[in-house]
Amino acid sequence: MPELSRRAVLRLGTGAAAGVFGAYAMDRLLAGRPPVTTPVTMTGTGIPLAPHPPLDPPPVAAPTMMTGSFVSAARGGVATNWAIARPPGQTKPLRPVIALHGKGSSAATVMDGGVEQGLAQAVNAGLPPFAVVAVDGGGSYWHRRASGEDSGAMVLNELIPMLNSQGLDTSRVGFLGWSMGGYGALLLGGRLGPGRTAAICAVSPALWLASGAAAPGAFDGPDDFASNSVYGMPTLASIPIRVDCGNSDPFYSATKQFVGQLPNPPAGGFSPGGHDASFWSSQLPAELTWMAPLLTA
Repeated sequence: MPELSRRAVLRLGTGAAAGVFGAYAMDRLLAGRPPVTTPVTMTGTGIPLAPHPPLDPPPVAAPTMMTGSFVSAARGGVATNWAIARPPGQTKPLRPVIALHGKGSSAATVMDGGVEQGLAQAVNAGLPPFAVVAVDGGGSYWHRRASGEDSGAMVLNELIPMLNSQGLDTSRVGFLGWSMGGYGALLLGGRLGPGRTAAICAVSPALWLASGAAAPGAFDGPDDFASNSVYGMPTLASIPIRVDCGNSDPFYSATKQFVGQLPNPPAGGFSPGGHDASFWSSQLPAELTWMAPLLTA
């Protein structure tokens, strides 16, 4: 499978400019048919021809972008926005990559600026088609908090079941996230388990080695930190994982230790870069090339 070109980078909340590509369409042209209001007689036989059977209408392609919201009980009754992007021309249910945003971001910023065009380019470049799903998760680091908000339960117990009613195939899903979302991708993918999680891609994941080192607001205390740690999480041993992190990223050391304790070396790696949009957009073509075949197998 050829790796996507840099122009195929999706602007999944990174703030980097997305490539813009020409319109993609699947037109079905039907040849003209003779009228069938009266029988057509074969010359010299007098035998009328049977009318042509009616043609089945062509399947209707799903929209390339859908948005909506639901009231999330897991988040304490908060109206929660979601968005689904698909490549053009899709008539069958696609499996989704659930893209988890970082702190201070949202579903809208994940989708802003070119996901639809990027998915079209990805499919044109030879990747199997898949959908991208984003959802508002607030700033609670994708797990249950003392306040009662649980954005992780929202994803697993509300969002994913809802996606079935939106024409997606959630028998297997992928998780992709940046920073806070990278940690969330590991946590939620591991909790959903290898039977349902096809792949996890954690980009510059927000990881700490001790509760006292964590950013303010990331955890409620040592017990919350310990109960939501992804270090030593047994289910991650059975899920394909990719981790990408810059050598100058503040999470480099903790991420290095996380990678080192995994029983199977993950895909991806460490390369020059920081905790910023430039690094994230540079990694995305290889990440999608790696994830798409696993998701759709």
